[in-house]
Amino acid sequence: MADLKARLRTDLAAAIKSRETTRMASLRMALAAITTEEVSGDAARELTDLEVERVLNREVKKRREAAEAFDGAGRTDQAQAERDEAAVLIGYLPKPLDDAELDKLVDQAVAEVTEQLGQAPGQRQMGQVMKAANARVAGRADGGRVAAAVRGRLQ
Repeated sequence: MADLKARLRTDLAAAIKSRETTRMASLRMALAAITTEEVSGDAARELTDLEVERVLNREVKKRREAAEAFDGAGRTDQAQAERDEAAVLIGYLPKPLDDAELDKLVDQAVAEVTEQLGQAPGQRQMGQVMKAANARVAGRADGGRVAAAVRGRLQ
């Protein structure tokens, strides 16, 4: 079993015992999403920690979008509940990259693609650079931030 998934289960048991409702709801939701991901497709499989992180990132994004929607509808109490759930899940994710770290990883990706092509990549090779950059970033930065950094570097 993946270490992160095991930690989520252990923390869920602790949250149930200590009656932490927000933490309990967040972890149950996350574990349900992980289980759904594991049984999707042709055959059931065990997710790696990296795949579990991707599921958690997706769930955090859903919570943020829901919070914005509730704010727009004037339901601030429900919006805050969504933000609280997202905060619980963020605690299980690796520390996000700051701009300097992201720029360094994008520079490495550009260097890798330059080496493969034998010349500096341009806008046409953005997909190749994005693939290399996303492999290095590994979910520690939003895709939009990565794309903006790559676009800025290729111009």
